[in-house]
Amino acid sequence: MELVDQLRLTIPEEIRSAEDVISQKDQILNTALNDARRTKSMAEDELRERLNSNEVVTQAEARAAETVRDAEERITRMLQQSEAEALSRKTEADAYALRSLRAMEVELGKLTGSVRKGIEVLAEQTASNMNSRRYSEQEEAAAGILR
Repeated sequence: MELVDQLRLTIPEEIRSAEDVISQKDQILNTALNDARRTKSMAEDELRERLNSNEVVTQAEARAAETVRDAEERITRMLQQSEAEALSRKTEADAYALRSLRAMEVELGKLTGSVRKGIEVLAEQTASNMNSRRYSEQEEAAAGILR
């Protein structure tokens, strides 16, 4: 039963840990997206300020596009890393739960064997007591006939 109690305490902790990783992933993505938006906004502001020359406009557009691409690549990498970490944690939690359930199955098998032995012993004792009582009743009846 101690194993069952440990399992009850540990599995929710592993699940919470996996949920924390997922929550962190969402925070990272939101931060990266906000950074990308802020960077894009700054690039657009800079672009508007330099509209005096076509060359400046072209350079600003190129920088803005590059910044957006870089931000999108960062978001993609962060997302992939977060998903890999979440999957790893989930896999670890599942493996732990499986090991715990298998250990519990072994313990339950042992308990089942003990219960069966107890039933057999009690059944034998009960049968023996029943047979002894019948034998005594038969002897008393036979003794009564002889008297």
